[in-house]
Amino acid sequence: MGQEQTTENGDNAGTKRFQAKRNAILAAASEAINEQSAKGMTFADVARRVGLNTTSVTYYFKRKEDLAQACFEHTLETLQEMLDDSLARPTPEERVAHYVGLNIERYARIRGKEERALATLGDLRAMEEPMLGRLMAGWRDVFRKARSLWGAEPRSRQLKDLYGARAHVLLENTFWVPAWLERYDLDQFDRVQARMMDLFRHGFATPDARWAPTVLPIAHEEAEPGREAFLRAATRLTNELGYRGASVQRIASELNVTKGSFYHHLDAKDDLVIQCFRRSFDTIIETQQEGAAMHGTWWDRLTSVIATLLDVQFSERAPLLRTTALNGLPRQVRQAMIDQSNRIAGRYAGMLSDGIAEGSIRAVDPLITSQSLMALQNAAFDMRKWASTMPPDRAIAMYASTIVFGLFDDRAARV
Repeated sequence: MGQEQTTENGDNAGTKRFQAKRNAILAAASEAINEQSAKGMTFADVARRVGLNTTSVTYYFKRKEDLAQACFEHTLETLQEMLDDSLARPTPEERVAHYVGLNIERYARIRGKEERALATLGDLRAMEEPMLGRLMAGWRDVFRKARSLWGAEPRSRQLKDLYGARAHVLLENTFWVPAWLERYDLDQFDRVQARMMDLFRHGFATPDARWAPTVLPIAHEEAEPGREAFLRAATRLTNELGYRGASVQRIASELNVTKGSFYHHLDAKDDLVIQCFRRSFDTIIETQQEGAAMHGTWWDRLTSVIATLLDVQFSERAPLLRTTALNGLPRQVRQAMIDQSNRIAGRYAGMLSDGIAEGSIRAVDPLITSQSLMALQNAAFDMRKWASTMPPDRAIAMYASTIVFGLFDDRAARV
């Protein structure tokens, strides 16, 4: 151990042995973050995963916060490297296809135990300053590079807005892939990549389709108004700060009530997040049911569901809980929430299949497209500021166009 400490502080800090152990610690910590959140990750757990004692880990990272920061920085650096590699391609379509391919290849290596998963970024905003500022700057660099896949200098503000929407949906779709890719065998990964790119190229709209959705009336409310207020505040803060960042005290302060009032409505923090998920799932299902019951083609029905849920996310009346909150939940509870999410995706797949049979929706892979729609509605909360700079119907149409018409269709620029 003394030699390892000398390695960290002395001339041999860059030796392969030091770097190999540091990388192993980063990989183990990333797994722990993905399972337990950044604040839930502990030195003891990380040490156990790499076969070290806790003291040995502190030779490489003095504080748990330093380790979490290094994991997030590694994720951001990896994303930037993949984007830089993709930007060397000559056209937007080739750049996006290359980026999608790099992600699928990385997930294949993870499946084959050749590589370990990166830390997800859901807890990034829960970090404290000055770490938060540095990490957010890294995220903004990733986003700008992703946006530049469609061109470095947009000709107008409208195109800049459109490219921003496309970049966000592309990134969020690749982040969401691990949630459903486990259903496919490794030899099917090439097909998954091809079907994803088919959707990104052409969307699910037929060539003559028009965007004219109906924003559906939904009024999902809790029986207890006080409980509903807690759920709304908790959902918004958890979306912004992650599971651990949205403390009970913070939620109570947001509503100007005591922590005791919180426990009057809910038993514990986990119970709060579970109820937030259930409330969000109920809102989505109610919207899907309203859409399925309306008159018109399945294109009309599905686009109306999409528009309604984006309106919910952009307006902040009662936002849907982001799936990033799953990391803080116990494994068994987390799996139950994922199962419900997959059933909701199955409803989308059914609407897509009926539309394909009817001829109002282009022939796409319903299972993969349904998961892209889950990523779309899930991530829209983060684009509230972007959406606030334009009329609501335009923001909804532009953001939805990324999956409806694809990432390269000129119709999206004219919404």
